Amino acid sequence: MKIADIKHAVINAINNEADALRDLALKIHHNPELGFKEIKATAWITELLEKNGFKVNREICGLTTALDARYGNKRPAVAFLIEYDALPDIGHGCGHNLIAAASVGAALGTKIAVDTFSGSIAAIGTPAEEMFGGKAVMADRGWFRDLDAAMLVHPDNSDTVTTQTLACQTLDVEFIGKASHAAARPEAGINALDAMIASFNAINALRQHIRSSARVHGIITDGGQAVNVVPSHSAGTFLIRARDDAYLEELKLKILNCFTGSAVATGAVLQYRWDPVRYATMRSNLAIARLYQQNMQILNRNPLILETQETFGSTDMGNVSHLVPSIHPSINIAPGVVIHSPEFAVAAASEEGLNGMLDAAKAMALTAVDLLGNPAIMEKVKQEFADGK
Repeated sequence: MKIADIKHAVINAINNEADALRDLALKIHHNPELGFKEIKATAWITELLEKNGFKVNREICGLTTALDARYGNKRPAVAFLIEYDALPDIGHGCGHNLIAAASVGAALGTKIAVDTFSGSIAAIGTPAEEMFGGKAVMADRGWFRDLDAAMLVHPDNSDTVTTQTLACQTLDVEFIGKASHAAARPEAGINALDAMIASFNAINALRQHIRSSARVHGIITDGGQAVNVVPSHSAGTFLIRARDDAYLEELKLKILNCFTGSAVATGAVLQYRWDPVRYATMRSNLAIARLYQQNMQILNRNPLILETQETFGSTDMGNVSHLVPSIHPSINIAPGVVIHSPEFAVAAASEEGLNGMLDAAKAMALTAVDLLGNPAIMEKVKQEFADGK
């Protein structure tokens, strides 16, 4: 069969599964689960993949809600990565329910390419992208090293093929002070909340002297329990982001100095912990990206390859992209609506959102056809990756 005929068959296959994919997306949307607690989502995903002939390996990498489903057992191996965790309070304002259904749909649609050309498909369930960097954990444990290409498509408010993301690390901070009566004996206390507020002010003063692409933001998770007691404990969580690892390390030291200085100024004792999981920058493989763009055009979408696009945040897909040639496009489901908002959560269950999910599934599957059906293309992908581009 010709590549064009295979692509036509792939689109038909995904259309035939459209109702099941829509149902999967809506069930995950209506039952939001936080990172590492996505029990229902993994069960529904596993059920649909097994029903369609995939061999599913559950609880991989020591993670209860991670999975790896395979069809075929030869190289090259093309992976569609699945996300399904939700955000606290906002639910699927991240649109991960659509990522899940799109990647599952792409895997189902690509089966015919494996049957025709050989190779294999991996549909890999990666939990806890939002809060805990599940892919980063899995990457550190060596899970993605048997793959030749990896991709997922993120819902957004525009169609793009590539994106730049920020390296990111979490800092948890505590100040230990001394309680006393805030009116009768304030001089006997050490105010841990003052230390935290002073740290925020120091960070705000630092902002004008850091690179414009860097980001620092945080929340206070404990600021005291009673207004008439000098707070003896305060705590906060902060995210530090930068476009490269070297500057992230430099920025981390500057931010830590803000807390150290506040501890000295107030007399509070500083305790801190850097999260061992770091989100890496996204390294987009342009050879795959251009294939994806061409296949989106088949679907009457015209996404741009934005090599100098402004960063939108951080993703643990970046960690995968440093191990395997990868892309992380976005698909427009809600023009003008900001992701991680209640409005975007509504869009993630809308007709436009579900249609975008199906287009994403088709574009990824068609791209996989190109990779599996043309060894020269796959060699170009690998060479670009080896060259560090």
